[in-house]
Amino acid sequence: MRLFHGTDNAGIQRPTVLTLGVFDGLHLGHQLIMRTVVEEAQALAAVPTVITFDPHPRAVLHPESAPPLLQTLDQKVEGFGVLGIEQTIVIPFTKEFSLLGAELFLEDVVKDRLHAKAVYLGRGFAFGHNRSGNIELLRRESAELGFFADEVPEVRLRGQRVSSSRIRELLVTGRVNLARRMLGRPYGVEGRVIHGQERGHMLGFPTANLHPQNRVIPRNGVYVTGTLIGGGWRRSITNIGVRPTFGGDTEPSVESFVLNWSGDLYGDVIRVRFLHRLRDERKFASVEELTKQIERDVERAQRYFERVGVRRSLSLV
Repeated sequence: MRLFHGTDNAGIQRPTVLTLGVFDGLHLGHQLIMRTVVEEAQALAAVPTVITFDPHPRAVLHPESAPPLLQTLDQKVEGFGVLGIEQTIVIPFTKEFSLLGAELFLEDVVKDRLHAKAVYLGRGFAFGHNRSGNIELLRRESAELGFFADEVPEVRLRGQRVSSSRIRELLVTGRVNLARRMLGRPYGVEGRVIHGQERGHMLGFPTANLHPQNRVIPRNGVYVTGTLIGGGWRRSITNIGVRPTFGGDTEPSVESFVLNWSGDLYGDVIRVRFLHRLRDERKFASVEELTKQIERDVERAQRYFERVGVRRSLSLV
């Protein structure tokens, strides 16, 4: 077991209130679980704790059907901290570990190592060999092992269950607004700025060409975005696509034009959050036509940013 992010040997000896799961995306459903854990931990003078797994269990057991992840491990652990989790335990998921029975996991890890006072599962989550560790087994074992166990209800939005798989579907179809509502925040990607072909400079709209760490990228198109630079969110527009006006690339790129800002970002790691989809990417008859369209995109983005709620939510300058 690998321990890090707010975990030390002294912390392990303190009682915990914990949850376990993959928690990809940290959407509204996951956030409800975290709030439940944090509130109960405060009531019981315990450490709010998350057990998660890396890599995704399906990537080890069924790699052909493993989902692309919405977050990197570091992004997810950072999110746990924002939600009040003080201790994150990352268990390297291997085929050997998958053979561990749920009962032994609860006794060895949850009771003996973490001294759990309460354990919460998200609805439908199961752990242990052959996914035998469901809520029924957890409640039965908890009575013998001396901790409380319960299931946190799922969250629904517009009659739909909030889930990581649904958010992936929304992003790959460009529906970033609904994805934002299910996540409780705009979807974002993070990556290092690399050298491109500098066509944006030629057009008068210099862009930061991002090499994203995240595997889920929204559908090709032009988006209103916020870009995190130097600790502050800046207004930007971002194009995802293959630049068909210039002949088309083999792989899609993520390029952000930061409004009213100039500077050298090459080599920097930046974050881009997708706020609103403006249009599809398309091929223009000339560079001049493309330039005029970008000018219209910038105008529409500026109008979007003038909404009070947008400015407040991202503290955009």
